[in-house]
Amino acid sequence: MKVPSPGESITEVEIADWLVQDGDYVEKDQAIAEVDSDKATLELPAEASGTITLQAEVGDAIAVGAVVCLIDTEAEKPAGAATTPTVEKKETPKAPKEETENYAAGAPSPAAKKILDEKGIDVVSVQGTGRNGRITKEDAVQAVPSMGTPTGDRPLQRKKMSLLRRKVAERLVAAKSETAMLTTFNEADMSAIFDLRKEYKENFQDKHGVGLGFMSFFTKAVVLALQQFPDVNSMIDGNEQILFDYCDISVAVSGPKGLMVPVVRNAENMSFSEIENEIKALAIRARDGKITVDEMTGGTFTISNGGVFGSMLSTPIINPPQSGILGMHNIIQRPVAVDGKVEIRPMMYLALSYDHRIIDGKESVGFLVAVKEALEDPINLLMDGNAKKALGM
Repeated sequence: MKVPSPGESITEVEIADWLVQDGDYVEKDQAIAEVDSDKATLELPAEASGTITLQAEVGDAIAVGAVVCLIDTEAEKPAGAATTPTVEKKETPKAPKEETENYAAGAPSPAAKKILDEKGIDVVSVQGTGRNGRITKEDAVQAVPSMGTPTGDRPLQRKKMSLLRRKVAERLVAAKSETAMLTTFNEADMSAIFDLRKEYKENFQDKHGVGLGFMSFFTKAVVLALQQFPDVNSMIDGNEQILFDYCDISVAVSGPKGLMVPVVRNAENMSFSEIENEIKALAIRARDGKITVDEMTGGTFTISNGGVFGSMLSTPIINPPQSGILGMHNIIQRPVAVDGKVEIRPMMYLALSYDHRIIDGKESVGFLVAVKEALEDPINLLMDGNAKKALGM
């Protein structure tokens, strides 16, 4: 079996986990491995039934088109084997002893360890300069005990970052260093949306098979604001600015390998129920590790809901090459002034991070105010004055 191409521009994958062991009998289409690309984690199905011989180890980077395993299709199925084999996850192979010593806590050589023990210095407090961070004899000689240095066994763990996580890290650093990123803040009174959800959530669930959440309101509000401030719905390509006449909204969701950002395409043409169903489907696929590269490619603007984790306020990082990202936060009952009186209202802080190279302060503030106004008056601004019709009731 050769590594198939997970998507355009991807030239290699990394073996994240083998789901079978060397010498196992596998069935055609059985998931035999999880592989990481720089955009997603995908399952690798067996192309035929037979006895498998692994040609790579967990953590190996394999070029697209390279052989990853061999399957002996002439091998007979073991007697008593289940029709659909139970897949047991294979433990990550242990590295050779020498490699383990090099990596584990910057492990010192015997001579260095003896010197550190005589000085009463814990190895974890010493920065090794040898290969793979190994502590050399010279490092031990120059090490100086510090006040209050803990002694005794203080275990730690090291693990290799997945290819997907490394790529995310690179993109985040690039976003900070290659864009003129600024963040502007506002807050929204969520009372009107609370009232709508309270009135229609049960009927909405019965009619459409999905809950009436906050994301459909936010997506609708963002689409409205993007249409009013098109510079926010654009990106830089060399010396040109590309403005989009459509709204492909990237929605940050939590997956088993970390944050993923699938895309709700042509959100400007979608109803509340269509948005809720699409986000639910994408979130389930991300959670189950079945999201595809194509489903996360593109997007003209991103919405990130840190509020589900309890975040009160944050400065979200732009998702390159996009130029803007809206951060939602925790909804908290707070006292606010309403018509000269103090009332308790469900309030949410909003944060818009944007690329100041093509989005000026006027546009960024105006965009966020438009989102705020749409959330606070959804019936008139998002539902054409008829909530029941807009919700498909």
